[in-house]
Amino acid sequence: MSHQENATTAEPLTVTIPSPPRVLVADPLAKEGLQLLRQYGQVNVRTGLSPEELARIIGEYDALIVRSGTRVTREVLAAARRLKVVARAGVGVDNIDVDAATELGILVVNAPTGNIVAAAEHTIALLMALARRVPQAHMSMTQGEWNRKRFMGVEIREKTLGLIGLGRVASEVARRVQGLEMRVVAYDPYVSHEHARKVGAALLPLEEVLAQADFLSLHLPLTPETRHFLNRERIARMKKGAYVINTSRGGVIDEHALMEALDADHLAGAALDVFAEEPLPPDHPLRRHPKVVLTPHIGGSTQEAQARVATDAAEQVIMVLQGKPAPYAVNAPIVPPQELAFLTPWIDLAERLGRFLRQVTQEHISRVELTLHGELIHYDIAYLRAAVLKGLLEGVVDERVNLVNATRVARRRGVEFVERRRDKGERYRTMLTLRAFRPQNHEGFCVWLVRGAILHDEPMIVALNDFWVEFPARGWLLLTRHHDRPGIIGAIGTLLGDRDVNIAFMHVGRKSPRGEAIMVLGVDDPIPPDVVKEIENMPFTYWVRVVRL
Repeated sequence: MSHQENATTAEPLTVTIPSPPRVLVADPLAKEGLQLLRQYGQVNVRTGLSPEELARIIGEYDALIVRSGTRVTREVLAAARRLKVVARAGVGVDNIDVDAATELGILVVNAPTGNIVAAAEHTIALLMALARRVPQAHMSMTQGEWNRKRFMGVEIREKTLGLIGLGRVASEVARRVQGLEMRVVAYDPYVSHEHARKVGAALLPLEEVLAQADFLSLHLPLTPETRHFLNRERIARMKKGAYVINTSRGGVIDEHALMEALDADHLAGAALDVFAEEPLPPDHPLRRHPKVVLTPHIGGSTQEAQARVATDAAEQVIMVLQGKPAPYAVNAPIVPPQELAFLTPWIDLAERLGRFLRQVTQEHISRVELTLHGELIHYDIAYLRAAVLKGLLEGVVDERVNLVNATRVARRRGVEFVERRRDKGERYRTMLTLRAFRPQNHEGFCVWLVRGAILHDEPMIVALNDFWVEFPARGWLLLTRHHDRPGIIGAIGTLLGDRDVNIAFMHVGRKSPRGEAIMVLGVDDPIPPDVVKEIENMPFTYWVRVVRL
């Protein structure tokens, strides 16, 4: 077919304008969160959906926001063809199949800080209600009684509060009861003595916390390890006449063992905001026990907290849909908020370096080595690792690859990842170096090496193999390795000009005059394959690569 025939039969150019992302809100969400989401995309609020109903419609959405009411099952997630993120407007994610989401490359985020104060205040409210038997006295009064002797209470001043778990909520509880003149002891194998001292608690072994606590408050996530954490054996180790408070997760207490201890007068009372089965069945014996104070999972239910968790969840959904790391990811590496500003551009650069290697190697990679130089050595590498592997594998494997599951996908496909750290780089104090290896060269010469740095707030590639050459890590790139002779750069530029390919920038790295050199051209348009072939056939050219970043 002639050039003229091509020109007359070509279809007109069409421009596809991306549609705004679609967000499904499946549980009630405060207006502050909805307003934020509507500034970014299309928001549908459909509450009360069963898992089957949710599975039928979820394929139309990019993001899903739930609270505790909606169950996000494996079947729901499997039907989510375009879903990128599930956000829990609250702390717990036990109503979301996190393992299935991870396998499918769907990010799960929560809002762990928005209702901290509310949950801490509710814990103290339940503590006071137990100590002074406020709910029982109120009920007696509504029934027309006046019985002062029946509701004798205890003071909490100089009593010992035992905390099982010393996370965010428990730490706020510890700080607040200092003003009530309580002594605080805590068990948490994952926090330091320094943190405990800062919040006014003494870290002790579990057995000592159980034995010393006049009031025992649980602050645990629900996991296979923590289910029935407070069981019959541990309750027996508590002092006679102690009280139990739970505002975390219902399953962490063996409710049958708790009832036995209350009936036997070993425990003086219990205050529960959460239960193994929610809603609590109408005929559940806890509802009728005279020593128990119950509230319907309202620990985080304040107007202020609901506005905060809705905003936090909405902000993270927007960040994920914009390709940014989320500060409270449940199934991906967590970037602490105070580190996010520094690490975000490096995470972007790491993905670009992985994408660059994928396109220039043109062969199977069995091993990648990421070296951190300079200031980066002080940070957690988890997100950088995931970003490199996402760039390396996305588009070449038959499954969705993102920051959630990139490490898992790489492991399944036999790609080994090695991490190294160096105090400073060779020419750039803070930079990333990425090396790729063939299977047969596992311990020998690497296939490709690429280095990158953030310069003037822009991701830059600063070295290729053994050549230092600095250029932006973006757009279409034409790379050649050639013998440095007069006229080569001009010949390539002329060829591209003749084919209406506009050059945006050019950078050359070489070891010596008239020796081997690397040239990098940034171009505004894709380069036709026949033009690439012509460049490959030019004298003194060793290889040519076209990369899109």
